[in-house]
Amino acid sequence: MKYYVVDAFAEKVFEGNPAGVCVMNEWISDDIMQKVAIENNLSETAFAVKGAENYKLRWFTPGGEINLCGHATLATAFVIMNYVEKQLKTIQFDTMSGVLTVNRKDDLYELDFPPVPSKEIPLTEQMIDALGTTPIEAYLNRDLLFVLESEEAVKNLSPDFSKLEQLPEGLGVIVSAKGNDYDFVSRAFFPKLKVNEDPVCGSAHCGLVPFWAEKLKKREMVARQLSNRGGTLFCKHEDTRVKMAGKAALYLIGDINIG
Repeated sequence: MKYYVVDAFAEKVFEGNPAGVCVMNEWISDDIMQKVAIENNLSETAFAVKGAENYKLRWFTPGGEINLCGHATLATAFVIMNYVEKQLKTIQFDTMSGVLTVNRKDDLYELDFPPVPSKEIPLTEQMIDALGTTPIEAYLNRDLLFVLESEEAVKNLSPDFSKLEQLPEGLGVIVSAKGNDYDFVSRAFFPKLKVNEDPVCGSAHCGLVPFWAEKLKKREMVARQLSNRGGTLFCKHEDTRVKMAGKAALYLIGDINIG
Protein backbone atom coordinates (compact mmCIF):
# COMPACT_ATOMS: atom_id res chain seq x y z
CA MET A 1 0.00 0.00 0.00
CA LYS A 2 1.47 3.36 -1.05
CA TYR A 3 2.12 5.70 1.85
CA TYR A 4 2.88 9.42 1.92
CA VAL A 5 3.87 11.75 4.75
CA VAL A 6 3.06 15.40 4.12
CA ASP A 7 3.78 18.40 6.32
CA ALA A 8 0.57 20.46 6.17
CA PHE A 9 0.32 24.20 6.85
CA ALA A 10 4.07 24.25 6.22
CA GLU A 11 6.35 26.38 4.04
CA LYS A 12 8.94 23.56 4.00
CA VAL A 13 9.54 20.14 5.55
CA PHE A 14 9.89 19.91 9.34
CA GLU A 15 7.31 22.68 9.79
CA GLY A 16 3.53 22.51 10.11
CA ASN A 17 1.75 19.29 11.00
CA PRO A 18 2.79 15.93 9.52
CA ALA A 19 0.04 13.60 8.35
CA GLY A 20 0.20 10.10 6.94
CA VAL A 21 -1.85 9.57 3.78
CA CYS A 22 -2.95 6.29 2.19
CA VAL A 23 -4.88 6.55 -1.10
CA MET A 24 -6.35 3.08 -1.69
CA ASN A 25 -8.32 1.28 -4.38
CA GLU A 26 -10.65 -0.25 -1.81
CA TRP A 27 -11.18 -0.15 1.95
CA ILE A 28 -9.23 -2.30 4.34
CA SER A 29 -10.65 -3.23 7.75
CA ASP A 30 -11.08 -0.65 10.51
CA ASP A 31 -8.80 -2.75 12.68
CA ILE A 32 -5.95 -2.61 10.16
CA MET A 33 -6.41 1.13 9.61
CA GLN A 34 -6.20 1.67 13.36
CA LYS A 35 -3.07 -0.49 13.61
CA VAL A 36 -1.45 1.43 10.73
CA ALA A 37 -2.21 4.72 12.52
CA ILE A 38 -0.65 3.38 15.72
CA GLU A 39 2.41 2.11 13.83
CA ASN A 40 2.83 5.44 11.99
CA ASN A 41 2.59 7.25 15.34
CA LEU A 42 1.61 10.57 13.74
CA SER A 43 -1.25 12.66 15.08
CA GLU A 44 -3.34 11.57 12.06
CA THR A 45 -3.25 8.99 9.29
CA ALA A 46 -5.80 9.63 6.54
CA PHE A 47 -7.29 6.88 4.38
CA ALA A 48 -8.98 7.78 1.09
CA VAL A 49 -10.82 5.72 -1.52
CA LYS A 50 -12.24 7.16 -4.72
CA GLY A 51 -16.01 6.73 -4.98
CA ALA A 52 -18.38 7.22 -7.91
CA GLU A 53 -18.22 11.01 -7.54
CA ASN A 54 -16.10 12.06 -4.57
CA TYR A 55 -13.26 10.58 -2.59
CA LYS A 56 -14.30 9.01 0.69
CA LEU A 57 -12.01 10.03 3.55
CA ARG A 58 -11.47 8.81 7.11
CA TRP A 59 -9.00 9.91 9.78
CA PHE A 60 -7.36 7.79 12.48
CA THR A 61 -5.26 8.96 15.42
CA PRO A 62 -3.17 6.50 17.46
CA GLY A 63 -6.04 6.66 19.95
CA GLY A 64 -8.94 6.07 17.57
CA GLU A 65 -10.95 7.38 14.61
CA ILE A 66 -12.10 11.01 14.74
CA ASN A 67 -14.86 12.92 12.97
CA LEU A 68 -12.87 15.85 11.57
CA CYS A 69 -9.25 16.65 10.78
CA GLY A 70 -8.06 19.68 8.84
CA HIS A 71 -4.35 19.11 8.32
CA ALA A 72 -4.77 15.51 7.17
CA THR A 73 -7.48 16.61 4.72
CA LEU A 74 -5.10 19.21 3.29
CA ALA A 75 -2.35 16.58 3.13
CA THR A 76 -4.64 14.11 1.32
CA ALA A 77 -5.66 16.75 -1.23
CA PHE A 78 -1.98 17.60 -1.76
CA VAL A 79 -1.16 13.93 -2.46
CA ILE A 80 -4.09 13.39 -4.84
CA MET A 81 -3.51 16.65 -6.75
CA ASN A 82 0.25 16.11 -7.09
CA TYR A 83 0.63 12.34 -7.41
CA VAL A 84 -2.70 10.66 -8.24
CA GLU A 85 -4.89 12.98 -10.33
CA LYS A 86 -2.64 15.88 -11.25
CA GLN A 87 -5.27 17.64 -13.33
CA LEU A 88 -7.55 18.30 -10.34
CA LYS A 89 -7.87 21.80 -8.88
CA THR A 90 -10.82 20.94 -6.59
CA ILE A 91 -11.51 17.79 -4.60
CA GLN A 92 -14.59 16.92 -2.58
CA PHE A 93 -14.35 14.40 0.24
CA ASP A 94 -17.27 12.49 1.76
CA THR A 95 -16.57 12.29 5.50
CA MET A 96 -18.18 11.83 8.90
CA SER A 97 -18.51 15.65 8.95
CA GLY A 98 -20.26 15.86 5.58
CA VAL A 99 -18.79 16.93 2.25
CA LEU A 100 -15.48 18.78 2.64
CA THR A 101 -13.96 20.67 -0.30
CA VAL A 102 -10.33 21.54 -0.95
CA ASN A 103 -9.46 24.08 -3.65
CA ARG A 104 -5.95 24.52 -4.99
CA LYS A 105 -4.91 28.14 -5.52
CA ASP A 106 -1.31 28.20 -6.79
CA ASP A 107 0.69 26.78 -3.86
CA LEU A 108 -2.12 27.22 -1.33
CA TYR A 109 -4.68 24.54 -0.50
CA GLU A 110 -7.92 26.00 0.83
CA LEU A 111 -10.14 23.88 3.06
CA ASP A 112 -13.88 24.55 3.04
CA PHE A 113 -15.18 23.28 6.39
CA PRO A 114 -18.28 23.67 8.58
CA PRO A 115 -18.05 26.23 11.41
CA VAL A 116 -18.23 24.95 14.97
CA PRO A 117 -20.06 27.19 17.47
CA SER A 118 -18.61 27.62 20.95
CA LYS A 119 -20.64 27.95 24.14
CA GLU A 120 -19.23 29.79 27.14
CA ILE A 121 -18.88 27.62 30.24
CA PRO A 122 -17.77 28.29 33.84
CA LEU A 123 -14.10 27.92 34.71
CA THR A 124 -13.39 25.18 37.23
CA GLU A 125 -10.49 24.68 39.61
CA GLN A 126 -9.76 21.42 37.81
CA MET A 127 -9.30 23.32 34.52
CA ILE A 128 -7.02 25.92 36.13
CA ASP A 129 -4.97 23.21 37.82
CA ALA A 130 -4.53 21.23 34.58
CA LEU A 131 -3.52 24.30 32.56
CA GLY A 132 -1.26 25.77 35.22
CA THR A 133 -2.75 29.22 34.59
CA THR A 134 -6.08 31.02 34.92
CA PRO A 135 -7.72 31.73 31.54
CA ILE A 136 -9.81 34.83 30.87
CA GLU A 137 -12.70 32.77 29.46
CA ALA A 138 -13.66 29.13 28.85
CA TYR A 139 -15.80 27.73 26.02
CA LEU A 140 -16.88 24.30 24.83
CA ASN A 141 -17.46 22.94 21.34
CA ARG A 142 -16.06 19.52 20.43
CA ASP A 143 -13.04 20.70 22.41
CA LEU A 144 -12.44 22.93 25.39
CA LEU A 145 -11.37 26.42 24.28
CA PHE A 146 -9.55 28.66 26.75
CA VAL A 147 -8.80 32.31 26.00
CA LEU A 148 -5.55 33.50 27.57
CA GLU A 149 -4.45 37.07 28.20
CA SER A 150 -1.64 37.29 25.63
CA GLU A 151 0.32 35.58 22.87
CA GLU A 152 3.16 35.12 25.35
CA ALA A 153 0.85 33.29 27.75
CA VAL A 154 -0.11 30.87 24.97
CA LYS A 155 3.50 30.36 23.89
CA ASN A 156 4.82 29.80 27.42
CA LEU A 157 2.00 27.54 28.63
CA SER A 158 3.19 24.25 30.10
CA PRO A 159 0.08 22.23 30.98
CA ASP A 160 -0.05 18.94 32.85
CA PHE A 161 -1.08 16.47 30.12
CA SER A 162 -2.20 13.78 32.56
CA LYS A 163 -4.53 16.32 34.19
CA LEU A 164 -5.78 17.57 30.80
CA GLU A 165 -6.67 13.98 29.98
CA GLN A 166 -8.81 13.79 33.13
CA LEU A 167 -10.94 16.84 32.29
CA PRO A 168 -14.51 15.57 31.82
CA GLU A 169 -15.40 18.11 29.14
CA GLY A 170 -14.20 18.18 25.53
CA LEU A 171 -12.13 15.94 23.30
CA GLY A 172 -9.13 18.29 23.02
CA VAL A 173 -7.93 21.41 24.82
CA ILE A 174 -7.31 24.55 22.76
CA VAL A 175 -5.70 27.70 24.15
CA SER A 176 -5.82 30.93 22.17
CA ALA A 177 -5.18 34.66 22.39
CA LYS A 178 -5.09 37.76 20.23
CA GLY A 179 -1.81 37.78 18.34
CA ASN A 180 0.96 40.35 18.07
CA ASP A 181 1.90 39.82 14.40
CA TYR A 182 -1.08 37.58 13.57
CA ASP A 183 -4.79 38.11 14.18
CA PHE A 184 -4.84 35.28 16.71
CA VAL A 185 -2.60 32.49 17.94
CA SER A 186 -3.32 29.10 19.45
CA ARG A 187 -2.02 25.75 20.66
CA ALA A 188 -3.88 22.42 20.67
CA PHE A 189 -3.57 19.47 23.06
CA PHE A 190 -5.19 16.04 22.62
CA PRO A 191 -3.91 13.72 25.36
CA LYS A 192 -7.23 11.83 25.25
CA LEU A 193 -6.20 10.76 21.71
CA LYS A 194 -2.61 9.96 22.77
CA VAL A 195 -1.41 13.21 21.11
CA ASN A 196 -0.07 15.59 23.73
CA GLU A 197 0.32 18.58 21.39
CA ASP A 198 -0.98 18.77 17.83
CA PRO A 199 1.45 21.01 15.86
CA VAL A 200 -1.22 22.63 13.63
CA CYS A 201 -4.87 21.70 14.12
CA GLY A 202 -7.28 22.54 11.29
CA SER A 203 -10.36 21.13 13.03
CA ALA A 204 -9.71 23.36 16.06
CA HIS A 205 -9.86 26.36 13.71
CA CYS A 206 -13.43 25.43 12.78
CA GLY A 207 -14.20 26.78 16.25
CA LEU A 208 -11.43 29.39 16.48
CA VAL A 209 -12.22 31.17 13.20
CA PRO A 210 -15.88 32.02 13.96
CA PHE A 211 -14.92 32.82 17.56
CA TRP A 212 -12.23 35.34 16.62
CA ALA A 213 -14.19 36.68 13.65
CA GLU A 214 -16.85 37.76 16.14
CA LYS A 215 -14.32 39.07 18.68
CA LEU A 216 -12.23 40.98 16.15
CA LYS A 217 -15.08 41.92 13.78
CA LYS A 218 -13.07 40.56 10.85
CA ARG A 219 -14.00 38.06 8.14
CA GLU A 220 -10.44 37.41 6.93
CA MET A 221 -7.66 36.62 9.39
CA VAL A 222 -4.18 35.14 9.48
CA ALA A 223 -3.64 32.70 12.34
CA ARG A 224 -0.52 31.13 13.75
CA GLN A 225 -0.25 27.97 15.80
CA LEU A 226 2.57 28.34 18.30
CA SER A 227 3.79 24.76 18.57
CA ASN A 228 7.50 23.99 18.29
CA ARG A 229 7.03 23.26 14.57
CA GLY A 230 4.66 26.17 14.01
CA GLY A 231 2.15 26.71 11.21
CA THR A 232 0.29 29.53 9.47
CA LEU A 233 -3.37 29.42 8.39
CA PHE A 234 -5.07 31.96 6.11
CA CYS A 235 -8.64 32.02 7.39
CA LYS A 236 -12.00 33.30 6.16
CA HIS A 237 -15.28 33.23 8.02
CA GLU A 238 -18.23 32.96 5.66
CA ASP A 239 -21.79 32.65 6.92
CA THR A 240 -22.10 28.88 6.89
CA ARG A 241 -18.50 27.87 6.18
CA VAL A 242 -14.99 28.29 7.50
CA LYS A 243 -12.14 28.48 5.01
CA MET A 244 -8.54 27.77 5.94
CA ALA A 245 -5.67 27.82 3.46
CA GLY A 246 -2.10 26.70 3.85
CA LYS A 247 0.88 25.30 2.00
CA ALA A 248 2.22 21.77 2.19
CA ALA A 249 5.52 19.96 1.74
CA LEU A 250 6.14 16.32 0.87
CA TYR A 251 8.40 14.51 3.33
CA LEU A 252 8.13 10.85 2.34
CA ILE A 253 6.77 8.36 -0.18
CA GLY A 254 6.99 4.70 0.76
CA ASP A 255 5.21 1.36 0.86
CA ILE A 256 3.32 -0.16 3.78
CA ASN A 257 3.40 -3.95 3.95
CA ILE A 258 0.43 -5.34 5.86
CA GLY A 259 0.56 -8.96 4.65
